[in-house]
Parts: sequence; C-alpha cells; structure tokens
Amino acid sequence: MAGRVISDEQIKEWLLELVSGEEHGYGYSLLTECLRKSYDLVINKKKVYRLCRELQILHPQRRKKVHYPRRLARYHDITASNQLWQLDIKYGYVDGYSQFFFIADMIDVFDRSIVGYYTGSSCEAKHVCDMVRTALNLRLMPGQQTPVIRTDNGPQFVSKAFGELAEELIFVHERIPPKTPNMNAYIESFHATLERWLLSKERFTTFEEAFQAVDSFMDFYNHRKMHLSLGKRSPAEFMQWIAETNPDVSEYKRAV
Repeated sequence: MAGRVISDEQIKEWLLELVSGEEHGYGYSLLTECLRKSYDLVINKKKVYRLCRELQILHPQRRKKVHYPRRLARYHDITASNQLWQLDIKYGYVDGYSQFFFIADMIDVFDRSIVGYYTGSSCEAKHVCDMVRTALNLRLMPGQQTPVIRTDNGPQFVSKAFGELAEELIFVHERIPPKTPNMNAYIESFHATLERWLLSKERFTTFEEAFQAVDSFMDFYNHRKMHLSLGKRSPAEFMQWIAETNPDVSEYKRAV
C-alpha cells in the first residue's frame, strides 16, 4: 500500500473484517497495529479510534444485539439469470479535486449483466439500498422469486437499513467470510475489468466527468463487450439468444 492514498471507506471495510475474525476482542490501539501489519498502512491511533467510533465497533457498542443476523455465503448451482447477484463497492479518483468517488455495482452471476449501479462522491447505506430496490424492480416480473444478493462485510452491507431492505423485499442477503474475496469472484473480476479498461487509463478533472465515463463504460459492458464465457456474446446478446432459442444452457451452469 506504500505510496497509495487509501480512502476511509476502504479502511472501515478492513476494520470490519478484522473484528469479524480472530481480532474481534481487540481495542482500537491493537486494531491500529493490525492495519499497519496486514495492509502496510501508515496510520495513527486517533484516526482508527474515529473510524471505529463511526462504525460503532468500540467495545461498548460491539456488545449490542445485532438487528439483522448474519447469513454466511454458501455455494449455489446457478442455472439461470436472477438467481444470484454479487454486490460490492469500487473506488475511483478525481484528480481535479484530489478526492475519491464511489461505484456501488451489482452483477448477475449467470448472464454477467451489471444489473444496477450507483456513482457518487459518497456512498452510504441509503444509496446502496436505492440502487438494489431499482434493480429488483427493473429485472423481475411481479411475483418472480428474488435473487440471493451476496456482499462482503462493508459498512453499507452490515447496516440496519440494508437488513431492513432485505426483509421488506424478501431477498436473501449472504455475506462472505472475512478475507474470502474469491466468494465474490464475479464482481471482483468485473472491478478488475473496470480498473483496467477505464479507471487506470483516464484522469478525471470533475466528478461529473467521472460519472459520465462510468455510465458510458457500463453501457458498453452490458451491450457490446464480448465474453468468452458467454460464447463471445455481450450480456445483452446472451440473454437475447437464450430468450429466442431456448438452448441447452448446461455448459453455462455456475457453481458459486
């Protein structure tokens, strides 16, 4: 991590991973040491204390009853669209303001479509909830079974608001164990593509410029970018091919 600027949101995600694992009994001072050793961060205890306080994971708060119980991710056999969506947050950078921006996005594991995304200069639970609600409304027919939505343990996903959304819209929310990004491999792979094709190549002077570039890339990815795993089709072409020909899709089955 040496030489890189790391956002507070990324550090918060690492803190939540730490307190979900073996380091759950540590106070902010030892959590500071964990961040330094595990992620090579140059960070002081005052900042870690502030972030822990914002996350409500200082010792008195950590003993509170969790409103929405954690459901660990398990393996699924995915044979059609809208069975499993993976959701995560990616960070971009606006050079003109020397600030981060956020991309919360969600991928359908079967057809590889980005079913919903949000861009903004901040990313709170309410923004993620609005994006998920919109994606479900656009992708599902009335009465259709909702997909499992899988996330990591970021603060937006462990929030009370996200838990209440899952209860309201009746979808299963799975959270991967700490330090297992392979269980969210499809959205991680998309983020690597987004980084390689856009974020590492472009320099943005304004937030609006960055958001427009992301919009253009999402349109390209969903409608024109070919995937070898989809038979050299884009996600939109793959879904159209299935709808028109009703093929045997056993070779496209995903074990996730």
